[in-house]
Amino acid sequence: MAYVLTKLLRMQGNTVLAVGTGEEAITAVGEFQPDVILLDIGFPEMSGYETCRIIRELPGGQDILIIAQSGWGSPSDRRQSREAGFDHHLVKPVEMKTLLKLVEESGRATSRD
Repeated sequence: MAYVLTKLLRMQGNTVLAVGTGEEAITAVGEFQPDVILLDIGFPEMSGYETCRIIRELPGGQDILIIAQSGWGSPSDRRQSREAGFDHHLVKPVEMKTLLKLVEESGRATSRD
């Protein structure tokens, strides 16, 4: 699924970096300086919740739009996402139209030159 979203986002003119672990995501924030992060809750070794909390503590971490991507969408799951610092919670499969709308409404840039 990450491959498909990455490809679709690039086709929309976005610069995209896909990583496979929470640690890689945290490292990438410092190097890549993203405007938006689509973060899976089910990362191996370090959950997306913990990854989000750490990113929020990094310099500039409060300015990033962070969207949870999860197979779970109960009110409890959504509450956990909010408490961890996510701005939005999307249930898989993520609809591209919904994702692009959230980015557009947030005012974050959708492409970089």
